[in-house]
Amino acid sequence: MYRLTDAQQAIVDQAKQITERVIAPAAAQVDADRAFPQASIDALAKAGFMGLTIAPELGGMGQSPRVMCAVLDQVAQGCASTAMIYLMHLCGVAAYAAAPAKTERYLRAAAAGNHLSTLAWSEFGSRSHFWAPVSQEVRNGGNVTLSAAKSFVTSAGIADGYVVTTKWSEAQSPLQSTLYLMLKGDTGVRVAGPWTGLGMRGNMSAPMRLDNVAVGEDRTLTEPGKGLDTMLGAVLPIFNLGNAAVGIGIAEASFAATQKHITTNRFAYNDSGLNDVPLERSRLAQMRIETDKARAHLASVADAVEHPGPDTLLMVLESKAAAADTAVKVTELGLLACGGSGFAANVGVERNFRDARAAQVMGPTSDLLHEFIGRALCGMEVF
Repeated sequence: MYRLTDAQQAIVDQAKQITERVIAPAAAQVDADRAFPQASIDALAKAGFMGLTIAPELGGMGQSPRVMCAVLDQVAQGCASTAMIYLMHLCGVAAYAAAPAKTERYLRAAAAGNHLSTLAWSEFGSRSHFWAPVSQEVRNGGNVTLSAAKSFVTSAGIADGYVVTTKWSEAQSPLQSTLYLMLKGDTGVRVAGPWTGLGMRGNMSAPMRLDNVAVGEDRTLTEPGKGLDTMLGAVLPIFNLGNAAVGIGIAEASFAATQKHITTNRFAYNDSGLNDVPLERSRLAQMRIETDKARAHLASVADAVEHPGPDTLLMVLESKAAAADTAVKVTELGLLACGGSGFAANVGVERNFRDARAAQVMGPTSDLLHEFIGRALCGMEVF
């Protein structure tokens, strides 16, 4: 449905093999233990997938958003926590690529599987409004220090590189931010609490603190006060499309688990199958329809990103909200179709049900995206 070339499909098939061999078998334990899926990330890195979107001249695969979506879809079918970690890495890489002269060594390291990136954008003071940080850099001559309380950082304490937002020292508006690169081990960078989420329990989206972290010009990823341009132009398309792909992968996994459950289980008292119940078949049909609709919509958004037009931004905004709503609807149908058994971890629907909820509240939340889309449709400024 993503309309891939043979070469692109081969990459997705490789991701599927890794998912089936390494990622999916570990997913239940990752969820139960709230453990970072290191083996899964290592498998992706070893196969070169950390460089999926990095230019070939830097050692990467140089693949398009369309291929990224198809790969994330596959990974999420096996483990949503792994998929989210991988997506946030690709988002970090997108920010690096916007400042290649300063980040070449990190891009090369990522492509070689030796550098995991992530974003550190959301703050306690601005919550899911990640584009409006309340922290503000302090400049003293040519020196810059950063202090911030970041609320949710995927791969916190594990990632090698963190793309950090903060208000420019001369900002007149919260939208005048600058992006910086922090590295694991920088003095003043620390994890500030545990991650105990409802879903995606293995992605380690813990709070982090930056306490008077000194940064040099070589760590500045944008022009002063121009961070929003990179956020919206370089990172948001990857973030929103990737989130949509993860949601679709979760929906697909829920469909597969539900289909297996109702076609292999029977009522002993009359020797009929669960699939003999019309309502069960109807719910399965709805799950299939909604998942296929969401995947087709995402493919059309990928088209718009690869061939930009006047509606591209609108479609990018739509992608995350549409897929998040679909994932919630499909996983809820799966839980209902499986009945009491669906609440048990061994069926495979319950974890997907919890994981699906994350996208709706992850900034920009579905409610905010609906507002942005509505403003755009009314000819108003989005921000």
